[in-house]
Parts: sequence; C-alpha cells; structure tokens
Amino acid sequence: MRSVPALARAYILGAALAALFCAAPALAAAVPGAAGSPDAPSVPWLAVALLAALYAGCEQLPRCRFMGRHAPRGMGMFFPVLLAGAFLLPPAAAALVGVPGALLARVERRPAGPRRIWHAAQLALACWAAALAHQALGGPGAVGGPAGPDFPYALAPAAAAVVVFCAVLTVLDGGILVLAERVPARRAWRGRFWPVLAPVSVHGLVGLMMTVLWRSPYGPGAALLVLLPMYISCWLFAQYHRERAAHQSTIRALVQAVDLKDGYTRGHSERVGQASVMIAQELGMDDSRVETLRFAGILHDVGKLGVPTRLLRKDGPLTPQERRVIELHPEYGHEITRGIGFLGEARAAILHHHERVDGSGYPYGLAGDRIPECARVVAVADAFDAMTSTRSYSRARSVPKAVAELERCAGAHFDPRMVGALVRALDRHGWHPSVTADGPDLPAPRATGSPAGSPS
Repeated sequence: MRSVPALARAYILGAALAALFCAAPALAAAVPGAAGSPDAPSVPWLAVALLAALYAGCEQLPRCRFMGRHAPRGMGMFFPVLLAGAFLLPPAAAALVGVPGALLARVERRPAGPRRIWHAAQLALACWAAALAHQALGGPGAVGGPAGPDFPYALAPAAAAVVVFCAVLTVLDGGILVLAERVPARRAWRGRFWPVLAPVSVHGLVGLMMTVLWRSPYGPGAALLVLLPMYISCWLFAQYHRERAAHQSTIRALVQAVDLKDGYTRGHSERVGQASVMIAQELGMDDSRVETLRFAGILHDVGKLGVPTRLLRKDGPLTPQERRVIELHPEYGHEITRGIGFLGEARAAILHHHERVDGSGYPYGLAGDRIPECARVVAVADAFDAMTSTRSYSRARSVPKAVAELERCAGAHFDPRMVGALVRALDRHGWHPSVTADGPDLPAPRATGSPAGSPS
C-alpha cells in the first residue's frame, strides 16, 4: 500500500472495519455456540453461499478462456446478484455476498491489494444498507409472504433499496477520489449519483425478479435463469461498443496519417463529416446512413496518402501534370479503404466525391444520378468547407457567400437537392467553421472553374 496516500489508507481501513462490523452478526452466527444466542440472526447460509459463488463466478468471466476478452467487465454487470441478496437476506448476511467476488476480481491498476479490499468493503456496505432499507419498509414480507409477492407494493421497498445502494456507492466513491486521486472535494461527488441510478434501477428489477422466483416453488434454479437474458444483452451491448470503438480508432488513425501529410486537412475532414451529417439528416436519412455519411465525409481525402507531399504543400498554382497526379487521390482512397468492411457505401463517396452532375468531374466523369447519392452529399459538404476555410492560396469566404456560390453551381457541379438540404440545415442550425471571413474573396490560383477552390 506504499503508493496509496496515508489518508486514503486510513479511509480504506475504516471502510473495511465498518463492513466487518455490519457483517458481524452473520459471522457470529457461524461460530459454534453462538447460534443459540437469542440475539443471533437466522442466516440462510445456502442462499448466501449460492449468491456469493454466483457473483464471484461472474467476476471471473473476463479471465475465462472461453469468454476471454469478450466477456462484459465491471461489477455493474452483476449488480442484480448483489441486489437479489439485499432483497433475500438479512442485512448482515447480504453484506457478505459481494466480498469473495470482490477479493478475487481482476484489478486493472496497481496496487491490487488495497483496491480489492476497498472494492469488497464498498460492496459490503452498499449491500448492507440496501438490505436494511428493504427490511425497514417491509420488503421481505411483500416479496415472499404466504400469499405470494404483493405487487405493486413490493416495488416501493425495492426502489428504496436501489436508491440507498447507489447513494452509498456514490458517497464512498467520492471520498476515495478526494483522498487517493486528489480530486477537489467540490467536484468529487458532483453529478455522480444520477448517472448511476438509472442503470442500477434496471438491475434492481432483475434482482427483484430473481428474489420472487427464488421464493417461488421453482426455487433458486429458476431465479438464476433470469440472469441469462440480461447477461446476453450486456454482452451484446459491450460488443457493439467495442466494435464502434474499433471503427473510431481506425478512422482516427487514417485521418491522423493524412493530417501529417497535408496540414490543410486538419479539421477539414471533421467539418466535412459534420456538414455531410447535416445534409443527410435534412434529407431524412436513417441513422445508419447518417453514420455512413459521417465516415465518408471524414475519410473523403484519405487518398492523399498516395499523393507526393510536395504537391499537397505547394503554395503556387499546379501544373496540368501535377493536377492530374492530385486528381488520382479519390482512387487511392478507394483502394486504401478496400478492406474496411464497416464503411459500406462510404467507399463510393470517397471514390466519386469530385464527380460533377454535368459530367465534367473526375475520376470517371459520371453525370447526374449515375453519381452515388452519398458522393453527391460529400461533394457539397467538401466544397462548402473548402470555401469557408483559409488555405495557403485563398482566404475563407463568409458562409453567405459560400452558400451563394453553391447555389450558383447547383445543377452544373452539384446536385441541387443536396445544396438545398445544406442551405436549410444552415438556416436551422448555423455553421461555425474554424476560420471565416467577411472581407473580399481572394482568387484561388489552383481553382480554375472550381467553386471549391481545389481538387482536394
């Protein structure tokens, strides 16, 4: 515990002693000779052992070879087991349910020992307090009375137990943040309770279902089955977020690689993605297509990785031969992203975002509806941001002047429907590019015939 501040060590020790005190009546009942004491509680040790083993097993899933890294991590996944213990058991016994699992749980950061002790004490105190609140409001009788569960009255003690459980976790977490992580006291507890309460309330309902089934004629086996669908849903949710994080990392790596080659693209890619989303949403596209167009906007210039850096950073006008080399970047981008399956039709936007509706664009001179819809969206977003951003060879235009230029070129260079969607979205939400200008527009030396000012 050398790396843990002295005050934090004292705080952890105090929490551990408090947890031990709360669990003492149940522990005393396990000592030979103490069970006959009139003050000793009747402890259902089989239920305690089953719940504790279940929670400990759930905490070990990330280490399992079969589940591996695909198992949901974090004690929050298994709160239904702890809350079922709070609903089923006396407070002193409920305090014991999470202790073995917490002491055996995987710890990501060192020192492991104090973190395990803290985790066990925190869960013991939260479960004890939740069980005490549940018992005080008549929860055990409402859940397992002679006539069966008394709904909806049984929901009130369960809800109170969930609130107390979350409150204890929040208070204890804030204290350790102040003492161990040096977080200012005014920030340690701010905004921590309500984000925890919503998901734990769902876990509380699952724990209540477990309790009802446990006390039914079907017994503990039926209660354990309640966890299966919840665990599967948590696993799928975790998989979705893992996959999404991997997608974001892939895109971020590609954009950063382009940024190193072409300083102008810093911020440009994100802004084109934002403008593409605005157009897509204005057109009423579904969420999956909006996300695809965001990817397309962010990655539309990834083909610049195949263009010589000296051309991308050239200050003066491009020669015809140099222009032809730069105009290969959509095809390079299409090839670079060939193996990235989640991009879908975004790859078509990367390839065709410099096509024009009159057929004068590149790389293939497609016209009208032969240009993929996603490419027509990105073309407008790209041109808009190019005009409203300062480059080495041109100053930024104001948003109204950029919009006027887009409307002038609608029907020739750009799809009028996409231009109209962007104009409506700008009217509704506004636009805040990194650089804007209200002064006179400067000529674009590399932009003969192009409103966007560049083949970028």
